[in-house]
Amino acid sequence: MKKSITTLLLFISGFFTALAGSQGPGAYFAHGVYYIPDQGPYLETYIEIVGNTLEYKPTASGKFQGKVQITLIIKQDSVIRDFRKYELSSPAISDTVNVGLNFIDQQRFMIENGDYTIELSISDLNKPDNRASFISYPVIVNFKPEEISISSIQLIKEFYKTEEENPLSKSGYDIVPYVDNFYGPSNNKLIYYAEIYNPLTTQGSSERYLISNYIESFESRQLLNNYVMVKRENATPVRVILNEFDISDLPSGNYNLVVSLRDKNNVIVAHQVTFFQRLNELVKPALTQLQDKTAENSFATEINDIEELREYIRSLAPISTETEKLFIKTYNESAALKDLQQFFFNFWYSRNPVQTEQAWKKYNAEVIIANNTYSTQVRKGYETDMGRVYLKYGSPNSITDMPFETGGMLGEGSIPYQIWHYYELDNGRQRNKKFVFASSELLSKDYTLIHSDALGEIQNWGWQEQLKRLHSGRESEDEMRRDKRRSGTYYNNPF
Repeated sequence: MKKSITTLLLFISGFFTALAGSQGPGAYFAHGVYYIPDQGPYLETYIEIVGNTLEYKPTASGKFQGKVQITLIIKQDSVIRDFRKYELSSPAISDTVNVGLNFIDQQRFMIENGDYTIELSISDLNKPDNRASFISYPVIVNFKPEEISISSIQLIKEFYKTEEENPLSKSGYDIVPYVDNFYGPSNNKLIYYAEIYNPLTTQGSSERYLISNYIESFESRQLLNNYVMVKRENATPVRVILNEFDISDLPSGNYNLVVSLRDKNNVIVAHQVTFFQRLNELVKPALTQLQDKTAENSFATEINDIEELREYIRSLAPISTETEKLFIKTYNESAALKDLQQFFFNFWYSRNPVQTEQAWKKYNAEVIIANNTYSTQVRKGYETDMGRVYLKYGSPNSITDMPFETGGMLGEGSIPYQIWHYYELDNGRQRNKKFVFASSELLSKDYTLIHSDALGEIQNWGWQEQLKRLHSGRESEDEMRRDKRRSGTYYNNPF
């Protein structure tokens, strides 16, 4: 395991369509938290600069080069715990017309347990206005030395056996990070790295545990049988997980990559999840909903009004998988009554094989509430963003409702917005998650989700910019960091 704190610069070739805008360079950001026994936790940050969003200047060699300035601040409450400001240059290139080169920066920070905020600013040093891209991102570090735990799951572009120790080295491998969670048609390998920390045992202990690695549907949490690895291992202080799944046949959709640990009593003692998206137009999802358990003599066959059944099926969209959404979009308006009954029954049977009808009735009661609460003149409640979030996650623990916001500390107003706060989601898998909805009209009930820190939801860490009613130019970096607007206060300290 690499124990020193180092800096890394990599170059990755590829084709990207992002364009540099007025708000600064395009970039992707990811992070991971790990633990070194007897030393403590550390944080890794990964930044991928989108090459074709930069300005390039000629070099003495006759080529062209981009240059950015990166500022990384790690805060705990209002206290700066670490700070780095440095310049990063792209590789020299010959052609600036079709730039197909991205480059990556990796940093490592020793850090104590706690809740932190990473403030990242990136500016193009070759541009006269030198405007910065800025995000503020939450990080939780919570490794308890006396408990079994799992590190972050790091997505990997490629890895090699370490021949000579270098900034990429970790646990005997040189690991090139994949700074994204999107896997397109040409990316057919899901490679990942994680570490299991088992401080309750010593090397050579006879205690054994079961490590499960698998892919599940993000929406339904159904395990995909073709993407499972299970291995029984002896207990060690640190166990490295370095695996890959061939996802050539994985259909388009939203998924979770899961690493879990069970003890000798088959009890889950540690669990880690990371979200990813797959786009694979070459593979059509198999509509198994029409081939599973028969719907005969079930509650589904009692629904004989095909238009009523179609509406029931449409209302399932907020909790449907991508495969189920494809069926609804493609077949709901044209399939025969018997096929729709079969789909409807298997939808609920796959979620609750014991109390299938009760599961549907419970959900439909929530749909009625969503329709009564969130419907607009043109959309039913379950079709709105608020209705979808309500049906997928339930009622929030608190709601901050601002029909409009005047001046405030910065003298700028905002459009109407609401911030929903959930103490936990997905049976405790996610904690302290928030959803920000905004409306472009003062009296409109149709709010659009503009940001959430929940897995699989839209993330826009510049969401406060969208709340402004009056635009007087982009805020300065210092103003954004001070964040004195009430929207920031409500987000960081919900009721």
